Formats: sequence, C-alpha cells, structure tokens
Amino acid sequence: MEADTTERRSDRFDVFGIRERLAASDSLFQYLFYLTTGLILLVALFPFYYLVVLALSEPGSTTQATLLPVGFAPSSFVTAFQVVPFHQYMLNSLIIATAVTLFVLVFASLAGYTFGRMEFRGKRPLFLLLISVSYFPGATFIVGMFKLLTGNVTVLGVSSPNLFNTPAAVGLPLTALSLPFAILLLTTFFGQIPDGLEDAARVTGSTRLGALYRVIAPLSAPGLVTAGVLTFITAYNEFFFSKLMTTGSPENWSPIVWGLLRYQTEVSVRYDLMAAASLIGVLPVALLVLVAQRKIVSGLTSGSIKG
Repeated sequence: MEADTTERRSDRFDVFGIRERLAASDSLFQYLFYLTTGLILLVALFPFYYLVVLALSEPGSTTQATLLPVGFAPSSFVTAFQVVPFHQYMLNSLIIATAVTLFVLVFASLAGYTFGRMEFRGKRPLFLLLISVSYFPGATFIVGMFKLLTGNVTVLGVSSPNLFNTPAAVGLPLTALSLPFAILLLTTFFGQIPDGLEDAARVTGSTRLGALYRVIAPLSAPGLVTAGVLTFITAYNEFFFSKLMTTGSPENWSPIVWGLLRYQTEVSVRYDLMAAASLIGVLPVALLVLVAQRKIVSGLTSGSIKG
C-alpha cells in the first residue's frame, strides 16, 4: 500500500518528464562514451595492427600492403634475428632500463622522504629548482653532457671519465632526467603517510632509513610501481643519448632503436623485418604494463587526488 502511494506521488511530481530526460541523457552519455573509446582504441591500436600486416607480408611486397598483408610470410619473425643480432640490442636496452629504474627508485625514495617528511631551510626553493629540470628537453644538455661524459671537462687538473660506448654514457643522463618526476611523485605519497606509523617504527629502534624501507615504502607501493614503470619505459625506448654516446654496434651497448635502424641499408629497407622486430621489442614493456596496470592507475589517481 505504501509502495503504491509512493509511486503515485512520484508520478505526480514528475510532470515535466524529468525521469525521461535523465534516461535520455544517460543513453546519450553512454553512446558518446562508446564512440570516444572506440576512436581512442582505433588510433592507439591501428599502428600495431599495421605492423602485423607488414610483418606478415612477403619480402619486397610491403609497399603494396593495405589493410591486409600481401601473401603470408611469418618467417620474418625468425629472419629478423638472423639478419641483425636484435636479441643483443634488446638485452642492452633491458639492462640499461633496469639499472636506470633501480637507481631512480633508490635516489627518488631518499629525496622524496626528505622533501615529504622533513623540514629544513630552503626546502621549497630547492624542491622547485629540482622539479624545474624536468621542464627542459634533453637536447638542452647535449653539448655539456657530451663533453662531460667523453673526458673533455677538467676541474683542478682532474678530467672527467671517458664513458663513450659504455652503458653509463646512456644511463646517467636518463637517470638525471627521470629523477625529478619520480621525486615529485614519491614526495606526494610519502607526505601522506601518518607520522604515527613512522614514530612507532622509530620507537622500536629503527633509524629513519629503516623506517623508510620497512614502513613508508611498502605503504607507498602504488607510487613506487608507477615511478618505476614510467622510468623503465622511458629508458627502454630511449634513442637520443644512445645515438650521441654509442656507435651503433651491439657490443658497444647500443639499445633497441639502433637495432631497428640496422634493417635500413643504403639501397633498401626491410620493412617486414623492421615491423617484426618492433612487435617483438615492445613485448617486455607490454607485459610490464599488463602486470602493473592496477598499481599504475592507483598511483596516478592517488597522487593527483590526495596531493
């Protein structure tokens, strides 16, 4: 009886068709959402689909490929490793990216703890100065970085080391450029941890460093994972500094993009092998993002909302 009365009362007040308008608005929103999502997926995934088309096309027929491959030649995924030692380039990129990520996480954790949980004179200007480095493109430091890392800078009679054709020549610039964003992200996360948790760890005898890695870092796992994954992707895809600091051979720690360029010669370009190698090379990053996607989303949203 009460339900009937409530329904009649609702119908009486809905004289302007508010419920119908809300239902129509929801339907329109859903259609726009599906349309926008479809367009984004099309733009994002079509390049990968076209790489598959090129990789499966027969050698010499890639320029004739449209939305379907010309013939069917899956052997390009094997031939890509026979023509160029692409596995060595991938290994170089994986080693450099992993080392850069570890260094960035360690130093960004220490800096993030300092800026997020400690008070000292000049904290804000120093933090802003550090973050401002991320606004400069890597090309800004090209001349000074090249001279510094090739032993052409001398201070008080001591010359800088010659790191040309070494992983440090690529890893050090990437570490320096990746640190500001990681510090900013971890400072936000570390600053949100209640002081009581750290105080409890300090009471039990832990030092500040022990409290950082036993209490604060585990509670800030989404931020650490996000900073690590983004740093790894940046270092893995890097080409600018490797082009400057290596000669292009796999023995000299040239990364994966150098390997892709090796399929180009003075007289021809093997687009089928280049496409196959590109698909193989993107697998480590794709797997990493797939495994850590929840932490990445949590880290980005938590940092933006609570920060």
